[in-house]
Amino acid sequence: LSQLPGWSMRPDGSIIVATGNDDALGVYTCTPYNSYGTAGKSQPTRVLLKDPPTFTVRPKEEYFQEVGRELVVPCVAHGDPPPTVSWLKVDSAGKTSIQVDGNSSLVFRPLVKEQHGVWECTATNQVASVSTTTSVHVLGTSPHAVTNVSVLPLMLAANISWEPGFDGGYFQRFSVWYTPLVKHLPRAHHDWVSLSVPVGAQHLLVENLQPDLSYQFSVLAQNKLGSGPFSQIVTSVPRGFPVTTVPPEPPAMTMHVFLSPPQALTANETVRGVLLQWEPPAQLSVALSGYTLELRQDKGGWEVLDRSIPSTKTQVLVPGLIKDAFYEFRLVAFAGSYISDPSNTVNISTAGMEVYPSRTQLPELLPQPVLAGVIGGICFLSVAIILSSVAACIMNRRRVSRVQKRRQGRSWLAGC
Repeated sequence: LSQLPGWSMRPDGSIIVATGNDDALGVYTCTPYNSYGTAGKSQPTRVLLKDPPTFTVRPKEEYFQEVGRELVVPCVAHGDPPPTVSWLKVDSAGKTSIQVDGNSSLVFRPLVKEQHGVWECTATNQVASVSTTTSVHVLGTSPHAVTNVSVLPLMLAANISWEPGFDGGYFQRFSVWYTPLVKHLPRAHHDWVSLSVPVGAQHLLVENLQPDLSYQFSVLAQNKLGSGPFSQIVTSVPRGFPVTTVPPEPPAMTMHVFLSPPQALTANETVRGVLLQWEPPAQLSVALSGYTLELRQDKGGWEVLDRSIPSTKTQVLVPGLIKDAFYEFRLVAFAGSYISDPSNTVNISTAGMEVYPSRTQLPELLPQPVLAGVIGGICFLSVAIILSSVAACIMNRRRVSRVQKRRQGRSWLAGC
């Protein structure tokens, strides 16, 4: 054995051949012995070399065919002994009818919507088993059901996301359906509410939900040929407002955060106004769309100052503040349908500051629509006064002219 590379013997007398080749072919016998001798050789055994299956014709990675048409997917293998070729649909929930011709090709005659998916061709003989896969796309059908539906409970809201199924060869749109789970319903079914999803989106924020009440959610896909099946139903409970002053426990490190608030908001006084600076959110699951700046004056209600700050900005200048006032500022980030919690709040007092006017209309100034209405009303009143004065002058002149004509007529009659 030492003269044959890769050959070795186990303590129990078995021979290990690391690489099978022509050197291993032949007839073998085993002779056991000890200090007393041997009882003789074992019966002879023959070693033969066989070839595992290999594919000579593989199916393509993908096939696209119209529903109702014929589709043939080839799969040919050889080996020693000749392998058996079989087909199986991957992730099939139930039994799927399979038709195979004499060349081991998978035949769809006719092709139906349910045959859409991944198919596996397996070649097996006594030596080994090998397999390959292909994807069959059935065109001209209604959409397939979406998958991986997840619901993230938020404050009086829920964020629903999913992965689209195959669109059937046409553009597809989505809608989110939901209903509350109320005990002791007066009738046997629930009233489902549907919300349209913006084109291209794979998530939707459902707002105005009742706190601490279970809701069921499902997603429906539609194209020009009709609606696909509803997705699996997911149950979730939106969060409510805290009822005690005890701060909520921090979220677990494993909790998935879609969009965290802007960080490290600061305010600095400059000669042109107040300069606000911040850092972008630390965690976000989609591309950041921008920021919204909110302020309030003298502990009043929060109002939106600018709702279209670009996502590339990390600072903004706020001019035009009122003297001797107290302001608070905060930022909110948004990315698609996701809206973050407010950032930290910064305070600014304009007592003693030299404030420069600005074209930006702050909430405490007169809003532009109201200002435009006031100016328009003043202009209209001015024009009405001018027209009334002109009309009065014209009428007065006509009256004076008539009086003069009457006096001249009387003078002429007196002369006669």
